[in-house]
Formats: sequence, C-alpha cells, structure tokens
Amino acid sequence: MTTMQPSDKALVPFVSVDHMMQLVHRVGLAKMISRIADAIEEDFRRWDNFDKTPRVAAHSPVGVIELMPTANDALYAFKYVNGHPKNTADGLQTVTAFGLLADMDTGYPVLLSEMTLLTALRTAAMSAVAAKHLAPKGATTMAMIGNGAQAEFQSIAMHAICGIDTVRLYDKDPEATRKCATNLAGTGLTVIACDSAEAAIEGAQILTTCTADKQYATILTDNMVGSGVHINAIGGDCPGKTELAKAILHRSSIFVEYPPQTRIEGEIQQLEPDHAVTELWQVMTGAVPGRHDAREITLFDSVGFAIEDFSALRVVHDLTRETGLNLPLDLLADPDNPRDLYGMLMRAAG
Repeated sequence: MTTMQPSDKALVPFVSVDHMMQLVHRVGLAKMISRIADAIEEDFRRWDNFDKTPRVAAHSPVGVIELMPTANDALYAFKYVNGHPKNTADGLQTVTAFGLLADMDTGYPVLLSEMTLLTALRTAAMSAVAAKHLAPKGATTMAMIGNGAQAEFQSIAMHAICGIDTVRLYDKDPEATRKCATNLAGTGLTVIACDSAEAAIEGAQILTTCTADKQYATILTDNMVGSGVHINAIGGDCPGKTELAKAILHRSSIFVEYPPQTRIEGEIQQLEPDHAVTELWQVMTGAVPGRHDAREITLFDSVGFAIEDFSALRVVHDLTRETGLNLPLDLLADPDNPRDLYGMLMRAAG
C-alpha cells in the first residue's frame, strides 16, 4: 500500500489533554480563566450575531449525553459533553467533553480539542462573569457547596475576577472538602472547611452550589438564604435535576443564559413557563440593569450554553497559534482533484 502524505488542508490542529495542561501552565490558571471570561463577555455582547438553539440531549436513567452547537458569520462550534454522576464511584469523571471549531466559509474544521478541562475552565469563567455583574459590591466571601471537580476552578475564578478572598467549603463527603482545601492551599485564598451547608453560607455574599446528583434536590432551603446575596446555581443542568428550594426562586431576581434551554434544564424548571427572567447578555450590554439594591437576592441559574464553549474554543485556537502546542491531525480527505475522492482512495493501494 502506498503511503500518501496529507496536504496542509487535510491537517487540523488537535489539542490533547496534555496540550491543554501545558497551555494552562504556560498562560497561568487564573489568567487563562480570565482570558476565557473576557472572550465570553465579548461574545455575549454580540449575542444577536449567533445562531442559538437548546442543546440536543440523549437522556438515560443514570446520565445525559449532549451536543451543543452555535455559530456566528465566521466560525461554527460544537461540544460533545456527558454528565454521569454515578461515574465517580467507578473512578471515572462525571463530565467529559471534546469540541470543534470550524470555518463558516469552507466548513473545514480549524481546531479539534479536548474539553473536559476546558469545560471546567469556561464554567468557572462564566460563573465569575455573572457574579461580577450581579454580586453585591465589595463581596469578599463565597460559600462553595459541592466540592467536586469544579470547586477549585470556581474558587480561583472568583478570586481572580471578583476579588473574593475567602472560600467556605462544604460537601456531604468530607473527603471532597479535604481534597478541595488541600488543592487551594497557597492560592492566596483563605479556605475554611465547614461541616454543614448552613455553616458554609455564614457571612458569605456569594453562594455557589455545584452538586452532581441527577435528582430534584434541596441543597439550599428557603430559610438558609438571607437578603443581599448572589447565588450561582450551577449543579442543575438537565430535566429533573435542581438544587434550590422553589421558594428561593420566588424571592430572587433570576438571570439566565438562554431561556429556551434554561426553562427545560435549570432551576426555573420548577416555575411556570412564563415566570419572568432576565437574559444575562442584556446586563452585559447595559440594556437592562443587574442588581438593583443591596438587599436584593440575585440568582444566576446557570446550565451552560454553547456560546460559552465557542468563546473558550476560540481562545484555545488563538493560543495554539501563539504557542504551537497542538498535534496536526490527518482528519480531512483532501484529494488533488476535489471531484476525485475515489481516485485518491484507489491510489492509496499502491
């Protein structure tokens, strides 16, 4: 068989897990999250330029697999992502992901990337962007309830982007809290391990819930949430999975990414379909206000939206060109004569 060398057009930069880790260390974790946060804000301010649709989900009793597409006039992106809470007990990740960025003019992919790490980075970036616009001024303390794979990223993002200096940790698994506290040592944050969710939220102006169980849950009860706080609820991300008592939602000003998706997957699946919410991109553009007063409860009902992944992928695409950290992958058939794919195949026989 003849070995045929792929043309440059056939090669697509592939960012492996190892490449992604190198990129993060090359840039610095906090700066990487901040760079993704800046890209998210830029793209959310161009909200009307994007094709938008709720993600396509395949549900099972134990988890979900989703495709998340979006595009503007220059680039197309999609992410494959799963969420299987039971995986942790088997030594597997709850969330894994990969994604692709393509040129809208030709349809040719320009980047294929791991997104398990990148999703953690962009989720943290999105949370911090929301808190920057919605949290009470001068917030210094965050309660981090749920200390799994996302907790450290959330904490570092809030430190870098919102100026949080103290994180109060709680997880129903004390080992998860110990893991998180150990990992955050030396980051500049004051880390306090708590033995209950109630203890964790004492003195906190930002309450972040990030639990994994695929069920209707009440991580925060109504009596736990006082006035003047901001809540980032990021654990509920599919039908039948919530974290907050319904009464909290009725007391809160609710902000969402994309209502057609959030009404299916987010905390607001508990409410009437016409319950008033504000789209976060409108706050970023200044079209509508965010927090109105110091006593208001603001809630970012975060489920993750494809434009956030688009933003993260274009940051990585830029970084691959700056650093060369990628593997050229022979992904596309590119015959000399674009009408002769068959001939290219036959010539490979030698």
